[in-house]
Amino acid sequence: MPREFLRFQRVARQLQRELAVTLQQDIKDPAVGFVTVNDVDVTKDLSVAKVYISVLTTSAKEDKNTSITALNHASNYIHGLVSKRMRMRMVPELRFFLDESTEQGIKMDTLLKETNPENDKSKKGQ
Repeated sequence: MPREFLRFQRVARQLQRELAVTLQQDIKDPAVGFVTVNDVDVTKDLSVAKVYISVLTTSAKEDKNTSITALNHASNYIHGLVSKRMRMRMVPELRFFLDESTEQGIKMDTLLKETNPENDKSKKGQ
C-alpha cells in the first residue's frame, strides 16, 4: 500500500508553516513588508525549497520585487531561524519567488463579471 504523502511533501507543508511564523514574528526588516507564504515546493532530494510569497502593498510592482530581493538577501538568516524550529538534519536551501496567482485570479474574476453582468445580478436575487 503506497504512502499517502511522500516525505518531500510533508517537509514542504511543515516548512510553509514554520516560514509563515518566522516571517511574521522574527523578521523586522521594513524592506520585506507584509508578506504571506502561499506555497513551498521542495525538491525530491530535499536540497532546495522554492518559497512562493505574495506581498500585500498598495503601490507598484517595484515594492514587491524589493520585498523578494530582501527575502533572498536574508535567506541564510531565515534558514538559520527555521532550522532551529524544525527537527531535521538538513533543512532545504530557501529561494523566494513572487506569487502573483491571487492577483491574476482577482483580475480574471473582474473580467468575467464585466463580460457577463446578468449572471452576477441573477445570483444576488436568489
